[in-house]
This record gives sequence, structure tokens and C-alpha cells, in this order.
Amino acid sequence: MARFLSRFLPRRLRSDHIEIPVVRLHGAIMTGGAQFRPTLSLATTAGVLEKAFAEKDAPAVALSVNSPGGSPVQSRLIFRRIRDLAEEKNKKVYVFVEDVAASGGYMIAVAGDEIIADPSSILGSIGVVSASFGFQDLIKKIGVERRVYTAGKNKVALDPFQPEKKSDVEHLKRLQLEVHETFINLVKERRGAALADDPDLFTGLFWSGEKALSLGLIDGLGDMRSHLRREYGPKTRLKLIQQPRGLLGWRTPSVGGLHKSDALAQAAAGATEGLLSAIEEKALWSRYGL
Repeated sequence: MARFLSRFLPRRLRSDHIEIPVVRLHGAIMTGGAQFRPTLSLATTAGVLEKAFAEKDAPAVALSVNSPGGSPVQSRLIFRRIRDLAEEKNKKVYVFVEDVAASGGYMIAVAGDEIIADPSSILGSIGVVSASFGFQDLIKKIGVERRVYTAGKNKVALDPFQPEKKSDVEHLKRLQLEVHETFINLVKERRGAALADDPDLFTGLFWSGEKALSLGLIDGLGDMRSHLRREYGPKTRLKLIQQPRGLLGWRTPSVGGLHKSDALAQAAAGATEGLLSAIEEKALWSRYGL
């Protein structure tokens, strides 16, 4: 009877269990992305993070991270939002790495006060990469003449339809080094003295969970349920926090007020953007054999 009546008490007055909100941060980190394959950005994560940290009776928030990285800007924005909410709500943050937390995925992971990974998880890749193609010979071969008009001599820097220029590459390298330094400083700030003195730590290499533990990139090996039950007791419950979804389990963009041809054009543009995003995302995952 007492157990039955306890259901009607406010959660703060119940002594039988602690409930920990869980947020899944899974996917490549980029703005946009395909409609039915969500990606990570501040826009897609801010709402669910706010909801998780708003759980007044929870002593902590657990984040499940599975990301190969992507946009350094979005990675840092998500990191910053997690830390701001943790400090504002006075909650501990646990990060549990699944398959991979690499590059921007690891940047998000270091928002955790504790990082726990599976022994076979992939972590690290603390570096910056840019990739492109050169099409100048291809367009000549197929008889295409490209015409570009600019105001500003550097507006077509790194144009894939023109021969690569040494000055453009040097400028890109300077930008990469600045972004890389920001990443390194963030990791040092969050991991501090736990980091091993290893010359390869910030070279862009990535490691298994076992090796990452010895390098100080994580705090332990294990899984979410077991770890949180050890921390808060065997009756600890996990509460998955999700964004509200539509009738079929996804959000369908509204085309109300659009002419049929405009709606079709919008759908076609969205499909093209989704395809390009899918290719980019696949390239990110494939770097880690996934």
C-alpha cells in the first residue's frame, strides 16, 4: 500500500529511486541535413538540452554521444550550451560514448564532468580537416567554359574549378591552425592534469576506449546504466528526453500557401541538399571504419 501511495507524492519526497534524464547526441555535426536523418547542431539540440536540464529533482544529466564530428562552430556551440546549463542548473554532466566521439564529437564529449566509454569506442581525432576536389581538367575535357565575375581578388580562393594556388592553401592552413589551437585549449581546460604527456595527443590521431583511458581522454570504461546505478544506487532510473515528433515519427515541413510547382521545386531542392549532406556524413563516419 505504501508503495502504491508513494506514486502520488512529489518526486522530491520519494526515497525509492532517483531519475536521471538522458539526451542522445547522435549523428554528424552540421547545419541542415536530410529531413529523415537528423544531424547535430545547436538548433537541433538546444530544445532537448533545455528540457533535460530543467528536470529539477535530477542531480545530473546523462548524454549519450555517438558522432564522427563535423562543423567546429556547431560543436563548440553545443559544448558551450551544455556547460552553461550545467552551471546554471547546478547539475553534474555524465557523457557516455557509444561507437565514436571523434573530432567535433569529442569536443562535445568534453562538456561532461565525467566521460565513460566502451573499451572498443573510438575517441580523439583532435585536429581540423578540410577536403575538396579539383575539377578544372574535367570541365575542359567536357567542353565547359566557366565564367566568374568578382569584386575582390580573393573572392574565388580555393575555387575547385580553378588550379590550386599556393597562397590560397597557405591562408587555409593558417585558419586551420587557429581553429586547432582553440580545440586544443578547450580540451586542456576541461581535462587538465588528467591528460597524458603524449606527443601524438593533438595530432588528429584517434584511439580505442582502452587507449583513450590511459591518455586521460576519458575517465572510465563501462555503460550508462551500470555506471549511474553505481553512482546513485540500484533503483536509479533513466528517463530519455526527446524532441516532440509528428504523427509518423518525424517532422514534415509545411508547404501551405505554396503553388504546386513551388512546392515540388522546394522538395527537389531539399532532396538534393539531403543527398549532398548524406555524402558528407558518410565520409565523416567512414574515416573511423563505420
